[in-house]
Amino acid sequence: MNFFKNIQSFLLIIILLFSFVNCQNIPNPRCAQTSSLIGNRLYFFGGNLSTTDYNSDSASNNTNEVWYLDLSSSFNITTPPWNKDVGMPIGYILGASCVSPIDNSVFLVGGRMYIPNTATINLGSSPVYVFNSNISLWTTPNIIGFNSSFKMRNQIQPVIDNYGKKIYTFGGTNYTGFNVSSVRYNDMSILDTNSMTWSTLAISANAPPPLLFYTATLLPTGIIVYIGGYKSTPPGLDEPVNMYEIPTFNTKTYSWLLLYVFTFNIMSNFC
Repeated sequence: MNFFKNIQSFLLIIILLFSFVNCQNIPNPRCAQTSSLIGNRLYFFGGNLSTTDYNSDSASNNTNEVWYLDLSSSFNITTPPWNKDVGMPIGYILGASCVSPIDNSVFLVGGRMYIPNTATINLGSSPVYVFNSNISLWTTPNIIGFNSSFKMRNQIQPVIDNYGKKIYTFGGTNYTGFNVSSVRYNDMSILDTNSMTWSTLAISANAPPPLLFYTATLLPTGIIVYIGGYKSTPPGLDEPVNMYEIPTFNTKTYSWLLLYVFTFNIMSNFC
């Protein structure tokens, strides 16, 4: 009798363990997502969930999921406590996000946008989405003067100024994996978050060539520093940017300056 009771107890434990693991919030493997730190929460937006062919755009599975980790307390890194938030209006990959220092609003800028959980491009999507993490609400701003060539712009890194007023985005490409002809850009786009007005600066003679997959960092002086990535050179070739070449953009004078860093053992990098 005790033997059967022990078997029943063992089976019950197995069932409970399975149910516990199965019910946990654990994101599926993904790539090409974007992330932002909002207060004590590290958010992850979108990504490609495809497990069959990462090199085939037609096989992609582009999610609208939003996940975050609460960093306010320590946790076991082998079992991170994932939390799922409200999903985005679109499936999203290869875009970028920046956080307003004023109210912690998240701006998703550019990127490839899809009908959620498909490989179908959403041509009716907005170029910018705003997320209020306090109430888990997505909104679509009405942008004045939007430059239509920025539609689906990806492989970019926007930055927002210290006042939360302007977002600066340089370069990128409109390649989606389905358009036969695509363009690499070296223009500077500016979104005024107060008036929701879009402007695209005239391309300066001192502007760098089109850049993709770079990093962009705003310094306290108002200078944006661009490092690494790919640069496009005629006739349409992409090559890694030398790490000693550092383009900088002055957000006060809207002027470019190319800096050179001379040191040893710095190789070209694109990521």
